[in-house]
Amino acid sequence: MKTTIIVLINNGAGSVKDERDRAKLLGLLGATVPDAEVRCTDTHVTMDELIRQAVRDAPTVLVAGGGDGTINAVASAVVGTSVILGVLPLGTLNHFATDLGIPSAIADAVQLLRDGVVREVDVGGVNERIFLNNAGLGLYPEIVERRESKQRAGLRKWPAAIVATIQALVRFRQFGVRIRVEDVALLRRTPALMVGNNAYTNPDSLEPRRLSLTSGMLAAYIPRARSRWRLMWDTMVALVGNVGESDGFELLISTEFTVESKRPRLRVSIDGELVRLATPLLFRSRAGALRVLVPQS
Repeated sequence: MKTTIIVLINNGAGSVKDERDRAKLLGLLGATVPDAEVRCTDTHVTMDELIRQAVRDAPTVLVAGGGDGTINAVASAVVGTSVILGVLPLGTLNHFATDLGIPSAIADAVQLLRDGVVREVDVGGVNERIFLNNAGLGLYPEIVERRESKQRAGLRKWPAAIVATIQALVRFRQFGVRIRVEDVALLRRTPALMVGNNAYTNPDSLEPRRLSLTSGMLAAYIPRARSRWRLMWDTMVALVGNVGESDGFELLISTEFTVESKRPRLRVSIDGELVRLATPLLFRSRAGALRVLVPQS
């Protein structure tokens, strides 16, 4: 069977907002994978529309070019199928690509579409949605909402994220949840809850890392700090990169969690995108459900 490759590019991603950068990327794709069909978003065509059409065309490899939100959207369309996900990290943070060992240099990432090997990796699920990195409650969606507001006002993503984080910490409120894990019910009042697709080495860092995406486990992190000032201090320490192995979180490891709340719906940040989901929230690991092109090493 002939291998078919469709590349979807989010022209709003940070690395290709400039027309010259987009032209350079298209040139690299044409030289490295000349048989690939490249489709880009524009003012008339959204990424969701590109994804729906690409899935109907049933490619062997479907490549997501963009940030973590774009990669999540494409992965959501192919998870659990035989379609292979390719990743071009064109966003600001690119957590998923980094943890897979995919190069940040665009030329090297494009080369991987030709030379990479297929690996089956885990995804996390919460209700009907999947996450490649993490899903967060409380402070996390608050920060996302404030960051998006700052970006709409003209700030770049990193400055917007820093301002949003500080504002969210100043105004944070605790919320009550019941977390069910392995037949045990835990009652917690907390300002935040994060569930990672596999465990992080430094969850309190702005750039946490995962050593594995194939353990088949989820990791839930609950901040131990209860005061506003301790949370602000811990965040400032993280902002300057002074973090080691974290003792600032209660850690729960399991294949599945249920989070119950008195609220009928909760805001959840999923790979940096804000959604509202009905409670209870059922978190599950989907071990090996996503086929991805990664470096041979």
